[in-house]
Amino acid sequence: MKEYRLIYCFLLLIPLMSNGQSLSNFSTELPLIIIHTDGKEIKDEPKVMATMKIIDNQGGVNKFTDTANEYNGHIGIEIRGSSSKHYPQKPYAIETRNADGSNNNVSILGMPKENDWVLLSNYNDKSFMRNILGYTLFQKLGHYAPRARFVDVIVNNTYMGIYVLAEKIKRDKNRVDIAKLKEDDISGEELTGGYIFKVDYWNNNDSWLSPYAPINYPNYNVYFVYHDPAWDELTWQQKDYIEDYVTSFENKLYSPGYANKENGYSKFIDVQSFIDYFIVSEISRNNDGFKKSRYFNKDKNGKITAGPVWDFDWAWKNINECYIFKATDGSGWSYKVNNCNPGVKSPGWMVRLFYDSAFKNQTNCRYFETRENIVTDEFIFGVIDSLYNLVKNPQEKHFEKWDILGRNVGAPEVDEQPRTYEGEVEKLRSWIRTRLNWLDQNMIGDCSVTNADAYLVEPEVALWPNPASNIINIRSEIQINKIGIYSLSGILMEAGFIKSKNYEMNINTLKEGYYLVKIELSNGNTVIKKFIKK
Repeated sequence: MKEYRLIYCFLLLIPLMSNGQSLSNFSTELPLIIIHTDGKEIKDEPKVMATMKIIDNQGGVNKFTDTANEYNGHIGIEIRGSSSKHYPQKPYAIETRNADGSNNNVSILGMPKENDWVLLSNYNDKSFMRNILGYTLFQKLGHYAPRARFVDVIVNNTYMGIYVLAEKIKRDKNRVDIAKLKEDDISGEELTGGYIFKVDYWNNNDSWLSPYAPINYPNYNVYFVYHDPAWDELTWQQKDYIEDYVTSFENKLYSPGYANKENGYSKFIDVQSFIDYFIVSEISRNNDGFKKSRYFNKDKNGKITAGPVWDFDWAWKNINECYIFKATDGSGWSYKVNNCNPGVKSPGWMVRLFYDSAFKNQTNCRYFETRENIVTDEFIFGVIDSLYNLVKNPQEKHFEKWDILGRNVGAPEVDEQPRTYEGEVEKLRSWIRTRLNWLDQNMIGDCSVTNADAYLVEPEVALWPNPASNIINIRSEIQINKIGIYSLSGILMEAGFIKSKNYEMNINTLKEGYYLVKIELSNGNTVIKKFIKK
């Protein structure tokens, strides 16, 4: 009887997977991360001390019982993310540390030395590929994006599934390579950089309010969040500087002469980075690429640069968030995400930039250049093939742990949910083909115009709300002489003769549907707008 008790106690010590198999037999072709917190609960914050070992028998199988050969030491760990932290498979922020809790800069899985890392969960991405694919495209266009690797993760003897181990976005010579702003950099050239800021969830401490609402949404407030340095690491002089610089850019962007080649918006921003960010975000139709997780950086004596890209788990798919993303024909523009009234308000920067013919045409040229020799179909589907080969076997254990194939979890997708992993990957391929075909047919701008033509600036005319029920508001940089509302068949429904830059028009008598607004300006130009009467 005593021997049976000993055997029973021994069995209790053997960790089990969710399917009842012993972890002592666990093996994977992916690098294996094993984390122990010594009984401490992992919370949203602050990080708790833990230990982590990484096993990577390159080209071979990695077993739970193997000796750590990539990392074996202390970490701080906490739950991270916004919506993703509520999923059963939690995402984590990790800090490699020394035993005394200080930072320990190390190279992990071939990525350059640092101490801040993230483990991105895949509960909302059953292909596992969306983040890495977005990062890879931005890197291919010549910009920094986080390096990332697939890994299997075990936390406190519980298998948690396949994660993406990625670099945290921060200032570093191997990450966002801008100047390290020090506490005593409070004047002169030293004050000018470097900063990383973003559009994201905010509070009154970690952000500042833009003086400008997005175009067509005068009641929206836009907040910019201090990212690196964080709000509690910046001096008041540094906060004032970056806020004043961004506001100076916005002052110029929303002024009548904003598109001037010498003194316009291009004095403040790296135009190429904004175009490339737009291209990657629109290829993936990433609504989060503009409304949140939207990063910018500014180096010492430098301009505002768009990026790095981040957060693609709601991208590369059709989701039931607003009419743009419900579309299953590949249509819709992510940069117009404020049409969906998101919780975090996107600045109107991209909308305003596309008022400029030069920016539109430069975007068109760059897009088709990338489609021909950089971001080709062959390249994109080659990346997918290589990623598929890495996870085609490990995914079986992941979906034993998380029984979500064939189920609509995470982002509310409108498509039928495949019941196999291969079906998920094929759905992703099919979506990308459809999206690229629509972009190829509908890309903004015209690359064939001359440089002289490119800088003929269109006057700004805004119409809101859209859709509208009772009234529409129209605002113009140039005086409006006449407004006419027409049905799509060309019948005049309403008209107004005014001499003003602002006009409020009653549309109560109109039936529900689509209408065109013809706006005649005092300089002889005519602008056509479309709106929906609801």
